[in-house]
Formats: sequence, C-alpha cells, structure tokens
Amino acid sequence: MGAILAVSVVQTLLFLAFFYLAASYTDSHDSSVLQSLKDGWQNTPPSWGTTNDPCGAPWEGVICKNSRVVALKLSSMGLKGKLGGDIGGLTELRSLDLAANRDLIGSISSALGSLLKLETLILSTCGFSGNIPEELGNLTELTFLSLYSNNFTGTIPATLGKLCNLYWLDLADNQLTGALPVSTSGSSGLDRLFKAKHFHFSKNQLSGTIPPELFRSDMVLLHILFDGNNFSGSIPPTLGLVKTLEVLRLDRNSLTGNVPSTLSNLINVNELHLANNKLTGPLPNLTQMSSLNYVDLSNNSFSSSVSPEWFSNLQSLTTLVVEYGSIRGNLPEGIFSLPRIQQVKLKNNAFGGTLYMGDSIGQLLQLVDLQNNNISSVTSSGYTNALM
Repeated sequence: MGAILAVSVVQTLLFLAFFYLAASYTDSHDSSVLQSLKDGWQNTPPSWGTTNDPCGAPWEGVICKNSRVVALKLSSMGLKGKLGGDIGGLTELRSLDLAANRDLIGSISSALGSLLKLETLILSTCGFSGNIPEELGNLTELTFLSLYSNNFTGTIPATLGKLCNLYWLDLADNQLTGALPVSTSGSSGLDRLFKAKHFHFSKNQLSGTIPPELFRSDMVLLHILFDGNNFSGSIPPTLGLVKTLEVLRLDRNSLTGNVPSTLSNLINVNELHLANNKLTGPLPNLTQMSSLNYVDLSNNSFSSSVSPEWFSNLQSLTTLVVEYGSIRGNLPEGIFSLPRIQQVKLKNNAFGGTLYMGDSIGQLLQLVDLQNNNISSVTSSGYTNALM
C-alpha cells in the first residue's frame, strides 16, 4: 500500500512539474515572431537566443503573461535594423518601447495596426522614416503614442483621430508636412481626441492655418506645442475654450493678425510663447492669466505702446521676454519687485529716460537686459546681478 502511495505521489509531482514547465513555455507563435525579430536585428541583448523559451527562460526586455508576450521594453539597446511586418503577430502585445535606438531605420510596418490591444507605443529618438501608417488609427486602446525625433515625412494621418483613449501624442522633431487634420463628415480628426492632454508637434514643417475647429470646450489639453513649424494665418480664438491648458507654444511660425482676446480665458497657462511670428495689433492683455511664469512675445510687429500694466502685476512671473516689441516710455519699477522674477529681457525697444528699479528688488532677479533702448541713466538700490 505504501509503495503504491509513493508511486502515486511521484506521478502527481511529475505531472505538476510537467504542467508548470508547460505553462511557462512561450506561445509557439509568439516565440516564432521573436525569433524573426532577433534574426532581423543586430545588437539584440545577450539573453536573446540562448533558449527557445523567451518567456520561461526570459529574454531581456520581453514581458510575458500566461505564456503570451505582452510587452517589449527595448529602449537604448543599440538595436540595428528595421521594424517589419512580423511585429504584427504579437497579438497580445500591450506595450512596445523601442526608444533611443538610432540605428532602427526605414519605414515602420503598417502591421503595427494589427496590435489591437496595444496601449503604449514608443518609437522616439530612433531613425525611422517614411509616412506614419494610417493603420495606427486602428489601435483604439492606445493611450501613449510617441514618435518624437525620427525622420517621418508626409502628413499627419487623420485616422489618429480615432484613438479615443489617447492621452499623449508626440510627433515632434520630424519632417511632417501639410495641415493639421480635423474631422469631416467622412473622416476623423485630431479634434476628436477628447482625452488627449498633450499635443506635441514642435519642429516639423507643418503648414496652413491652425484650424479653429481643432479646439473645443470639452477638451482636456495641458500642452499645445506647435512651435517651429510653418503655420500661417491668425491664432484661432477657439484656443480660449481649452481652459485646462498649461503650456502654449506657437513661436517660430508665420502667424499674423492680432492676438485674440480669448487667450485671457486661459487662466491656468504658465508658459506662453508667441515669439518670432508676424503678429500685429496691440500687445495682448494678459492681466487675467495669473498663473503665467514665462512669457515670450519677442520679434513680432506689435503696435507701438507703453508698458502694459500686467508687466508688474503677474505675481507668478519668473521670465519676461519682449524683445523688438515696439514698447516706449518708462519701464515700471514694479516689475523688478515681483516675488519670483528672475529674468527681464526687453532689448531693442524704445524705453527712455531714467531706469528706476525701486527699493525692493526681487531676491531671485538674475538678469535685466535692456540693450538698444533710449535709457539715459539708472537708479538702483542694491541690485548687483547682470544689468545690460
């Protein structure tokens, strides 16, 4: 009886051991896909290929659940090669991070659009080129999409407007052209991204006007970064509807016309960059934007005016930059006593008379640049940092 029991226990243990090992084995299809990726890439991690079981005897950067590959975390690995269609076979993939592999080159496969469970796609600072595949619009579970700093060309696919769960959209530092897509009766557009908090499109070659339809009151955007493009036309007044906004960068474009008064509705904005455009009319009234800490309105074509009151009323201001602003008269001393002020850069204006900096200069003030004005003398009490 004891011998029979011992045999039964051994059989049970063997069965459990076999079951455990079998459960740890990688799904055969996923294993084949990873082997194909390994064969197509150079400089894969040393653990890749040491076993035929990327999940059970894990390959570096391969994350599995229930024998299926759910994440590839391979940033900064020095990978070389291309991202071909085989990647579309990892149908349980939730996260793909290939960031900072500059020698991953060529176009990215439209098969990425088959990864319907993907939530995170990070291909930033690689060497990818070609068009952004329209098929990425199929990834409706996606919350984070970063294609920053590659060599992508062509237009922004309107299909990205179908990414209804997207939180982060970063297409900056590429060579994208054309207009910003907004929805029509026949297609989606970026205006449908109601959950998005980040539009990072800086340093491309995007052109045309910034469409007023792009901004709605039910958006929750925090960052709109459109700087360093070729946008023309006026700043859309509808920007003032996005009251969640914290950073607005429209600098280094070719925008014209007046700064719309609706921007004063953006009371949560702490950075406002409108420099290096062709804006006209009066300097904008930023009095209500009480959260502002950084303002740059330089190098536009604003009408000649005296210093606006908000220069010395914005208590959160750390940096004020209005170079070539056509500002005349005396500079109000109150600006130098703001509690957080660090830099005042107002060169190439028409300030005149005596510069009086007041008796209570802010302790954080490091730089005052008033070069190329008409100031005849300076009266300062205790300011010893840079005065140009």
